[in-house]
Amino acid sequence: MSPGELLQFLRDRRSVRHFEARALPPACIEKLLEAATWAPSAHNRQPWRFVVVQAASTKERLAREMGARLRQDLQADGLPDELIEADVQRSYGRITSAPLLILLCMSLSDMDVYTDDQRNSHEATMALQSAAMAGQNLLLMAAGLGLGACWICAPLFCQDLVASVLDLPADWRPQGMITLGYPAQNRQRSREPWEAKTLWR
Repeated sequence: MSPGELLQFLRDRRSVRHFEARALPPACIEKLLEAATWAPSAHNRQPWRFVVVQAASTKERLAREMGARLRQDLQADGLPDELIEADVQRSYGRITSAPLLILLCMSLSDMDVYTDDQRNSHEATMALQSAAMAGQNLLLMAAGLGLGACWICAPLFCQDLVASVLDLPADWRPQGMITLGYPAQNRQRSREPWEAKTLWR
């Protein structure tokens, strides 16, 4: 792939939220996960962890319980009931209608431990950055396979709940969830020019 072709590929990738009902083949899922594991990582510790969710009953329970937490948080914010319910239903639909969910977690179990809080905090940030790069690799592979995908940040707001529903190991910290499937929509979105967000020194 030439640099020009790569740039066009990156321009064409979009977040897709509507999918066909058909399931993804196991070989396709394996390619997604392998691509994710070839991301750069701090100290090459590879702190990413993945949870593949296919069962409809698991998706439904996860969506229902995350929706209940979302409703509780938005009620505390004082939002009108109709807006809250619209948000909850939108979240429920996005999770349950996706043929596949991949929960992206990070673990500090293999990261360095220091005697001061500041360096430990930086170490955690480095693990988060590594996990995010794994997620980007996964999204790009999904596009390369002709799949639609969308990163959902919601698990970050209810890590304890997600960990409980999915029975995760204690050191697996949910960071985001990627919904995946064959796309049932064609989205066109723009970007601000890079010049608007760049400083030269």
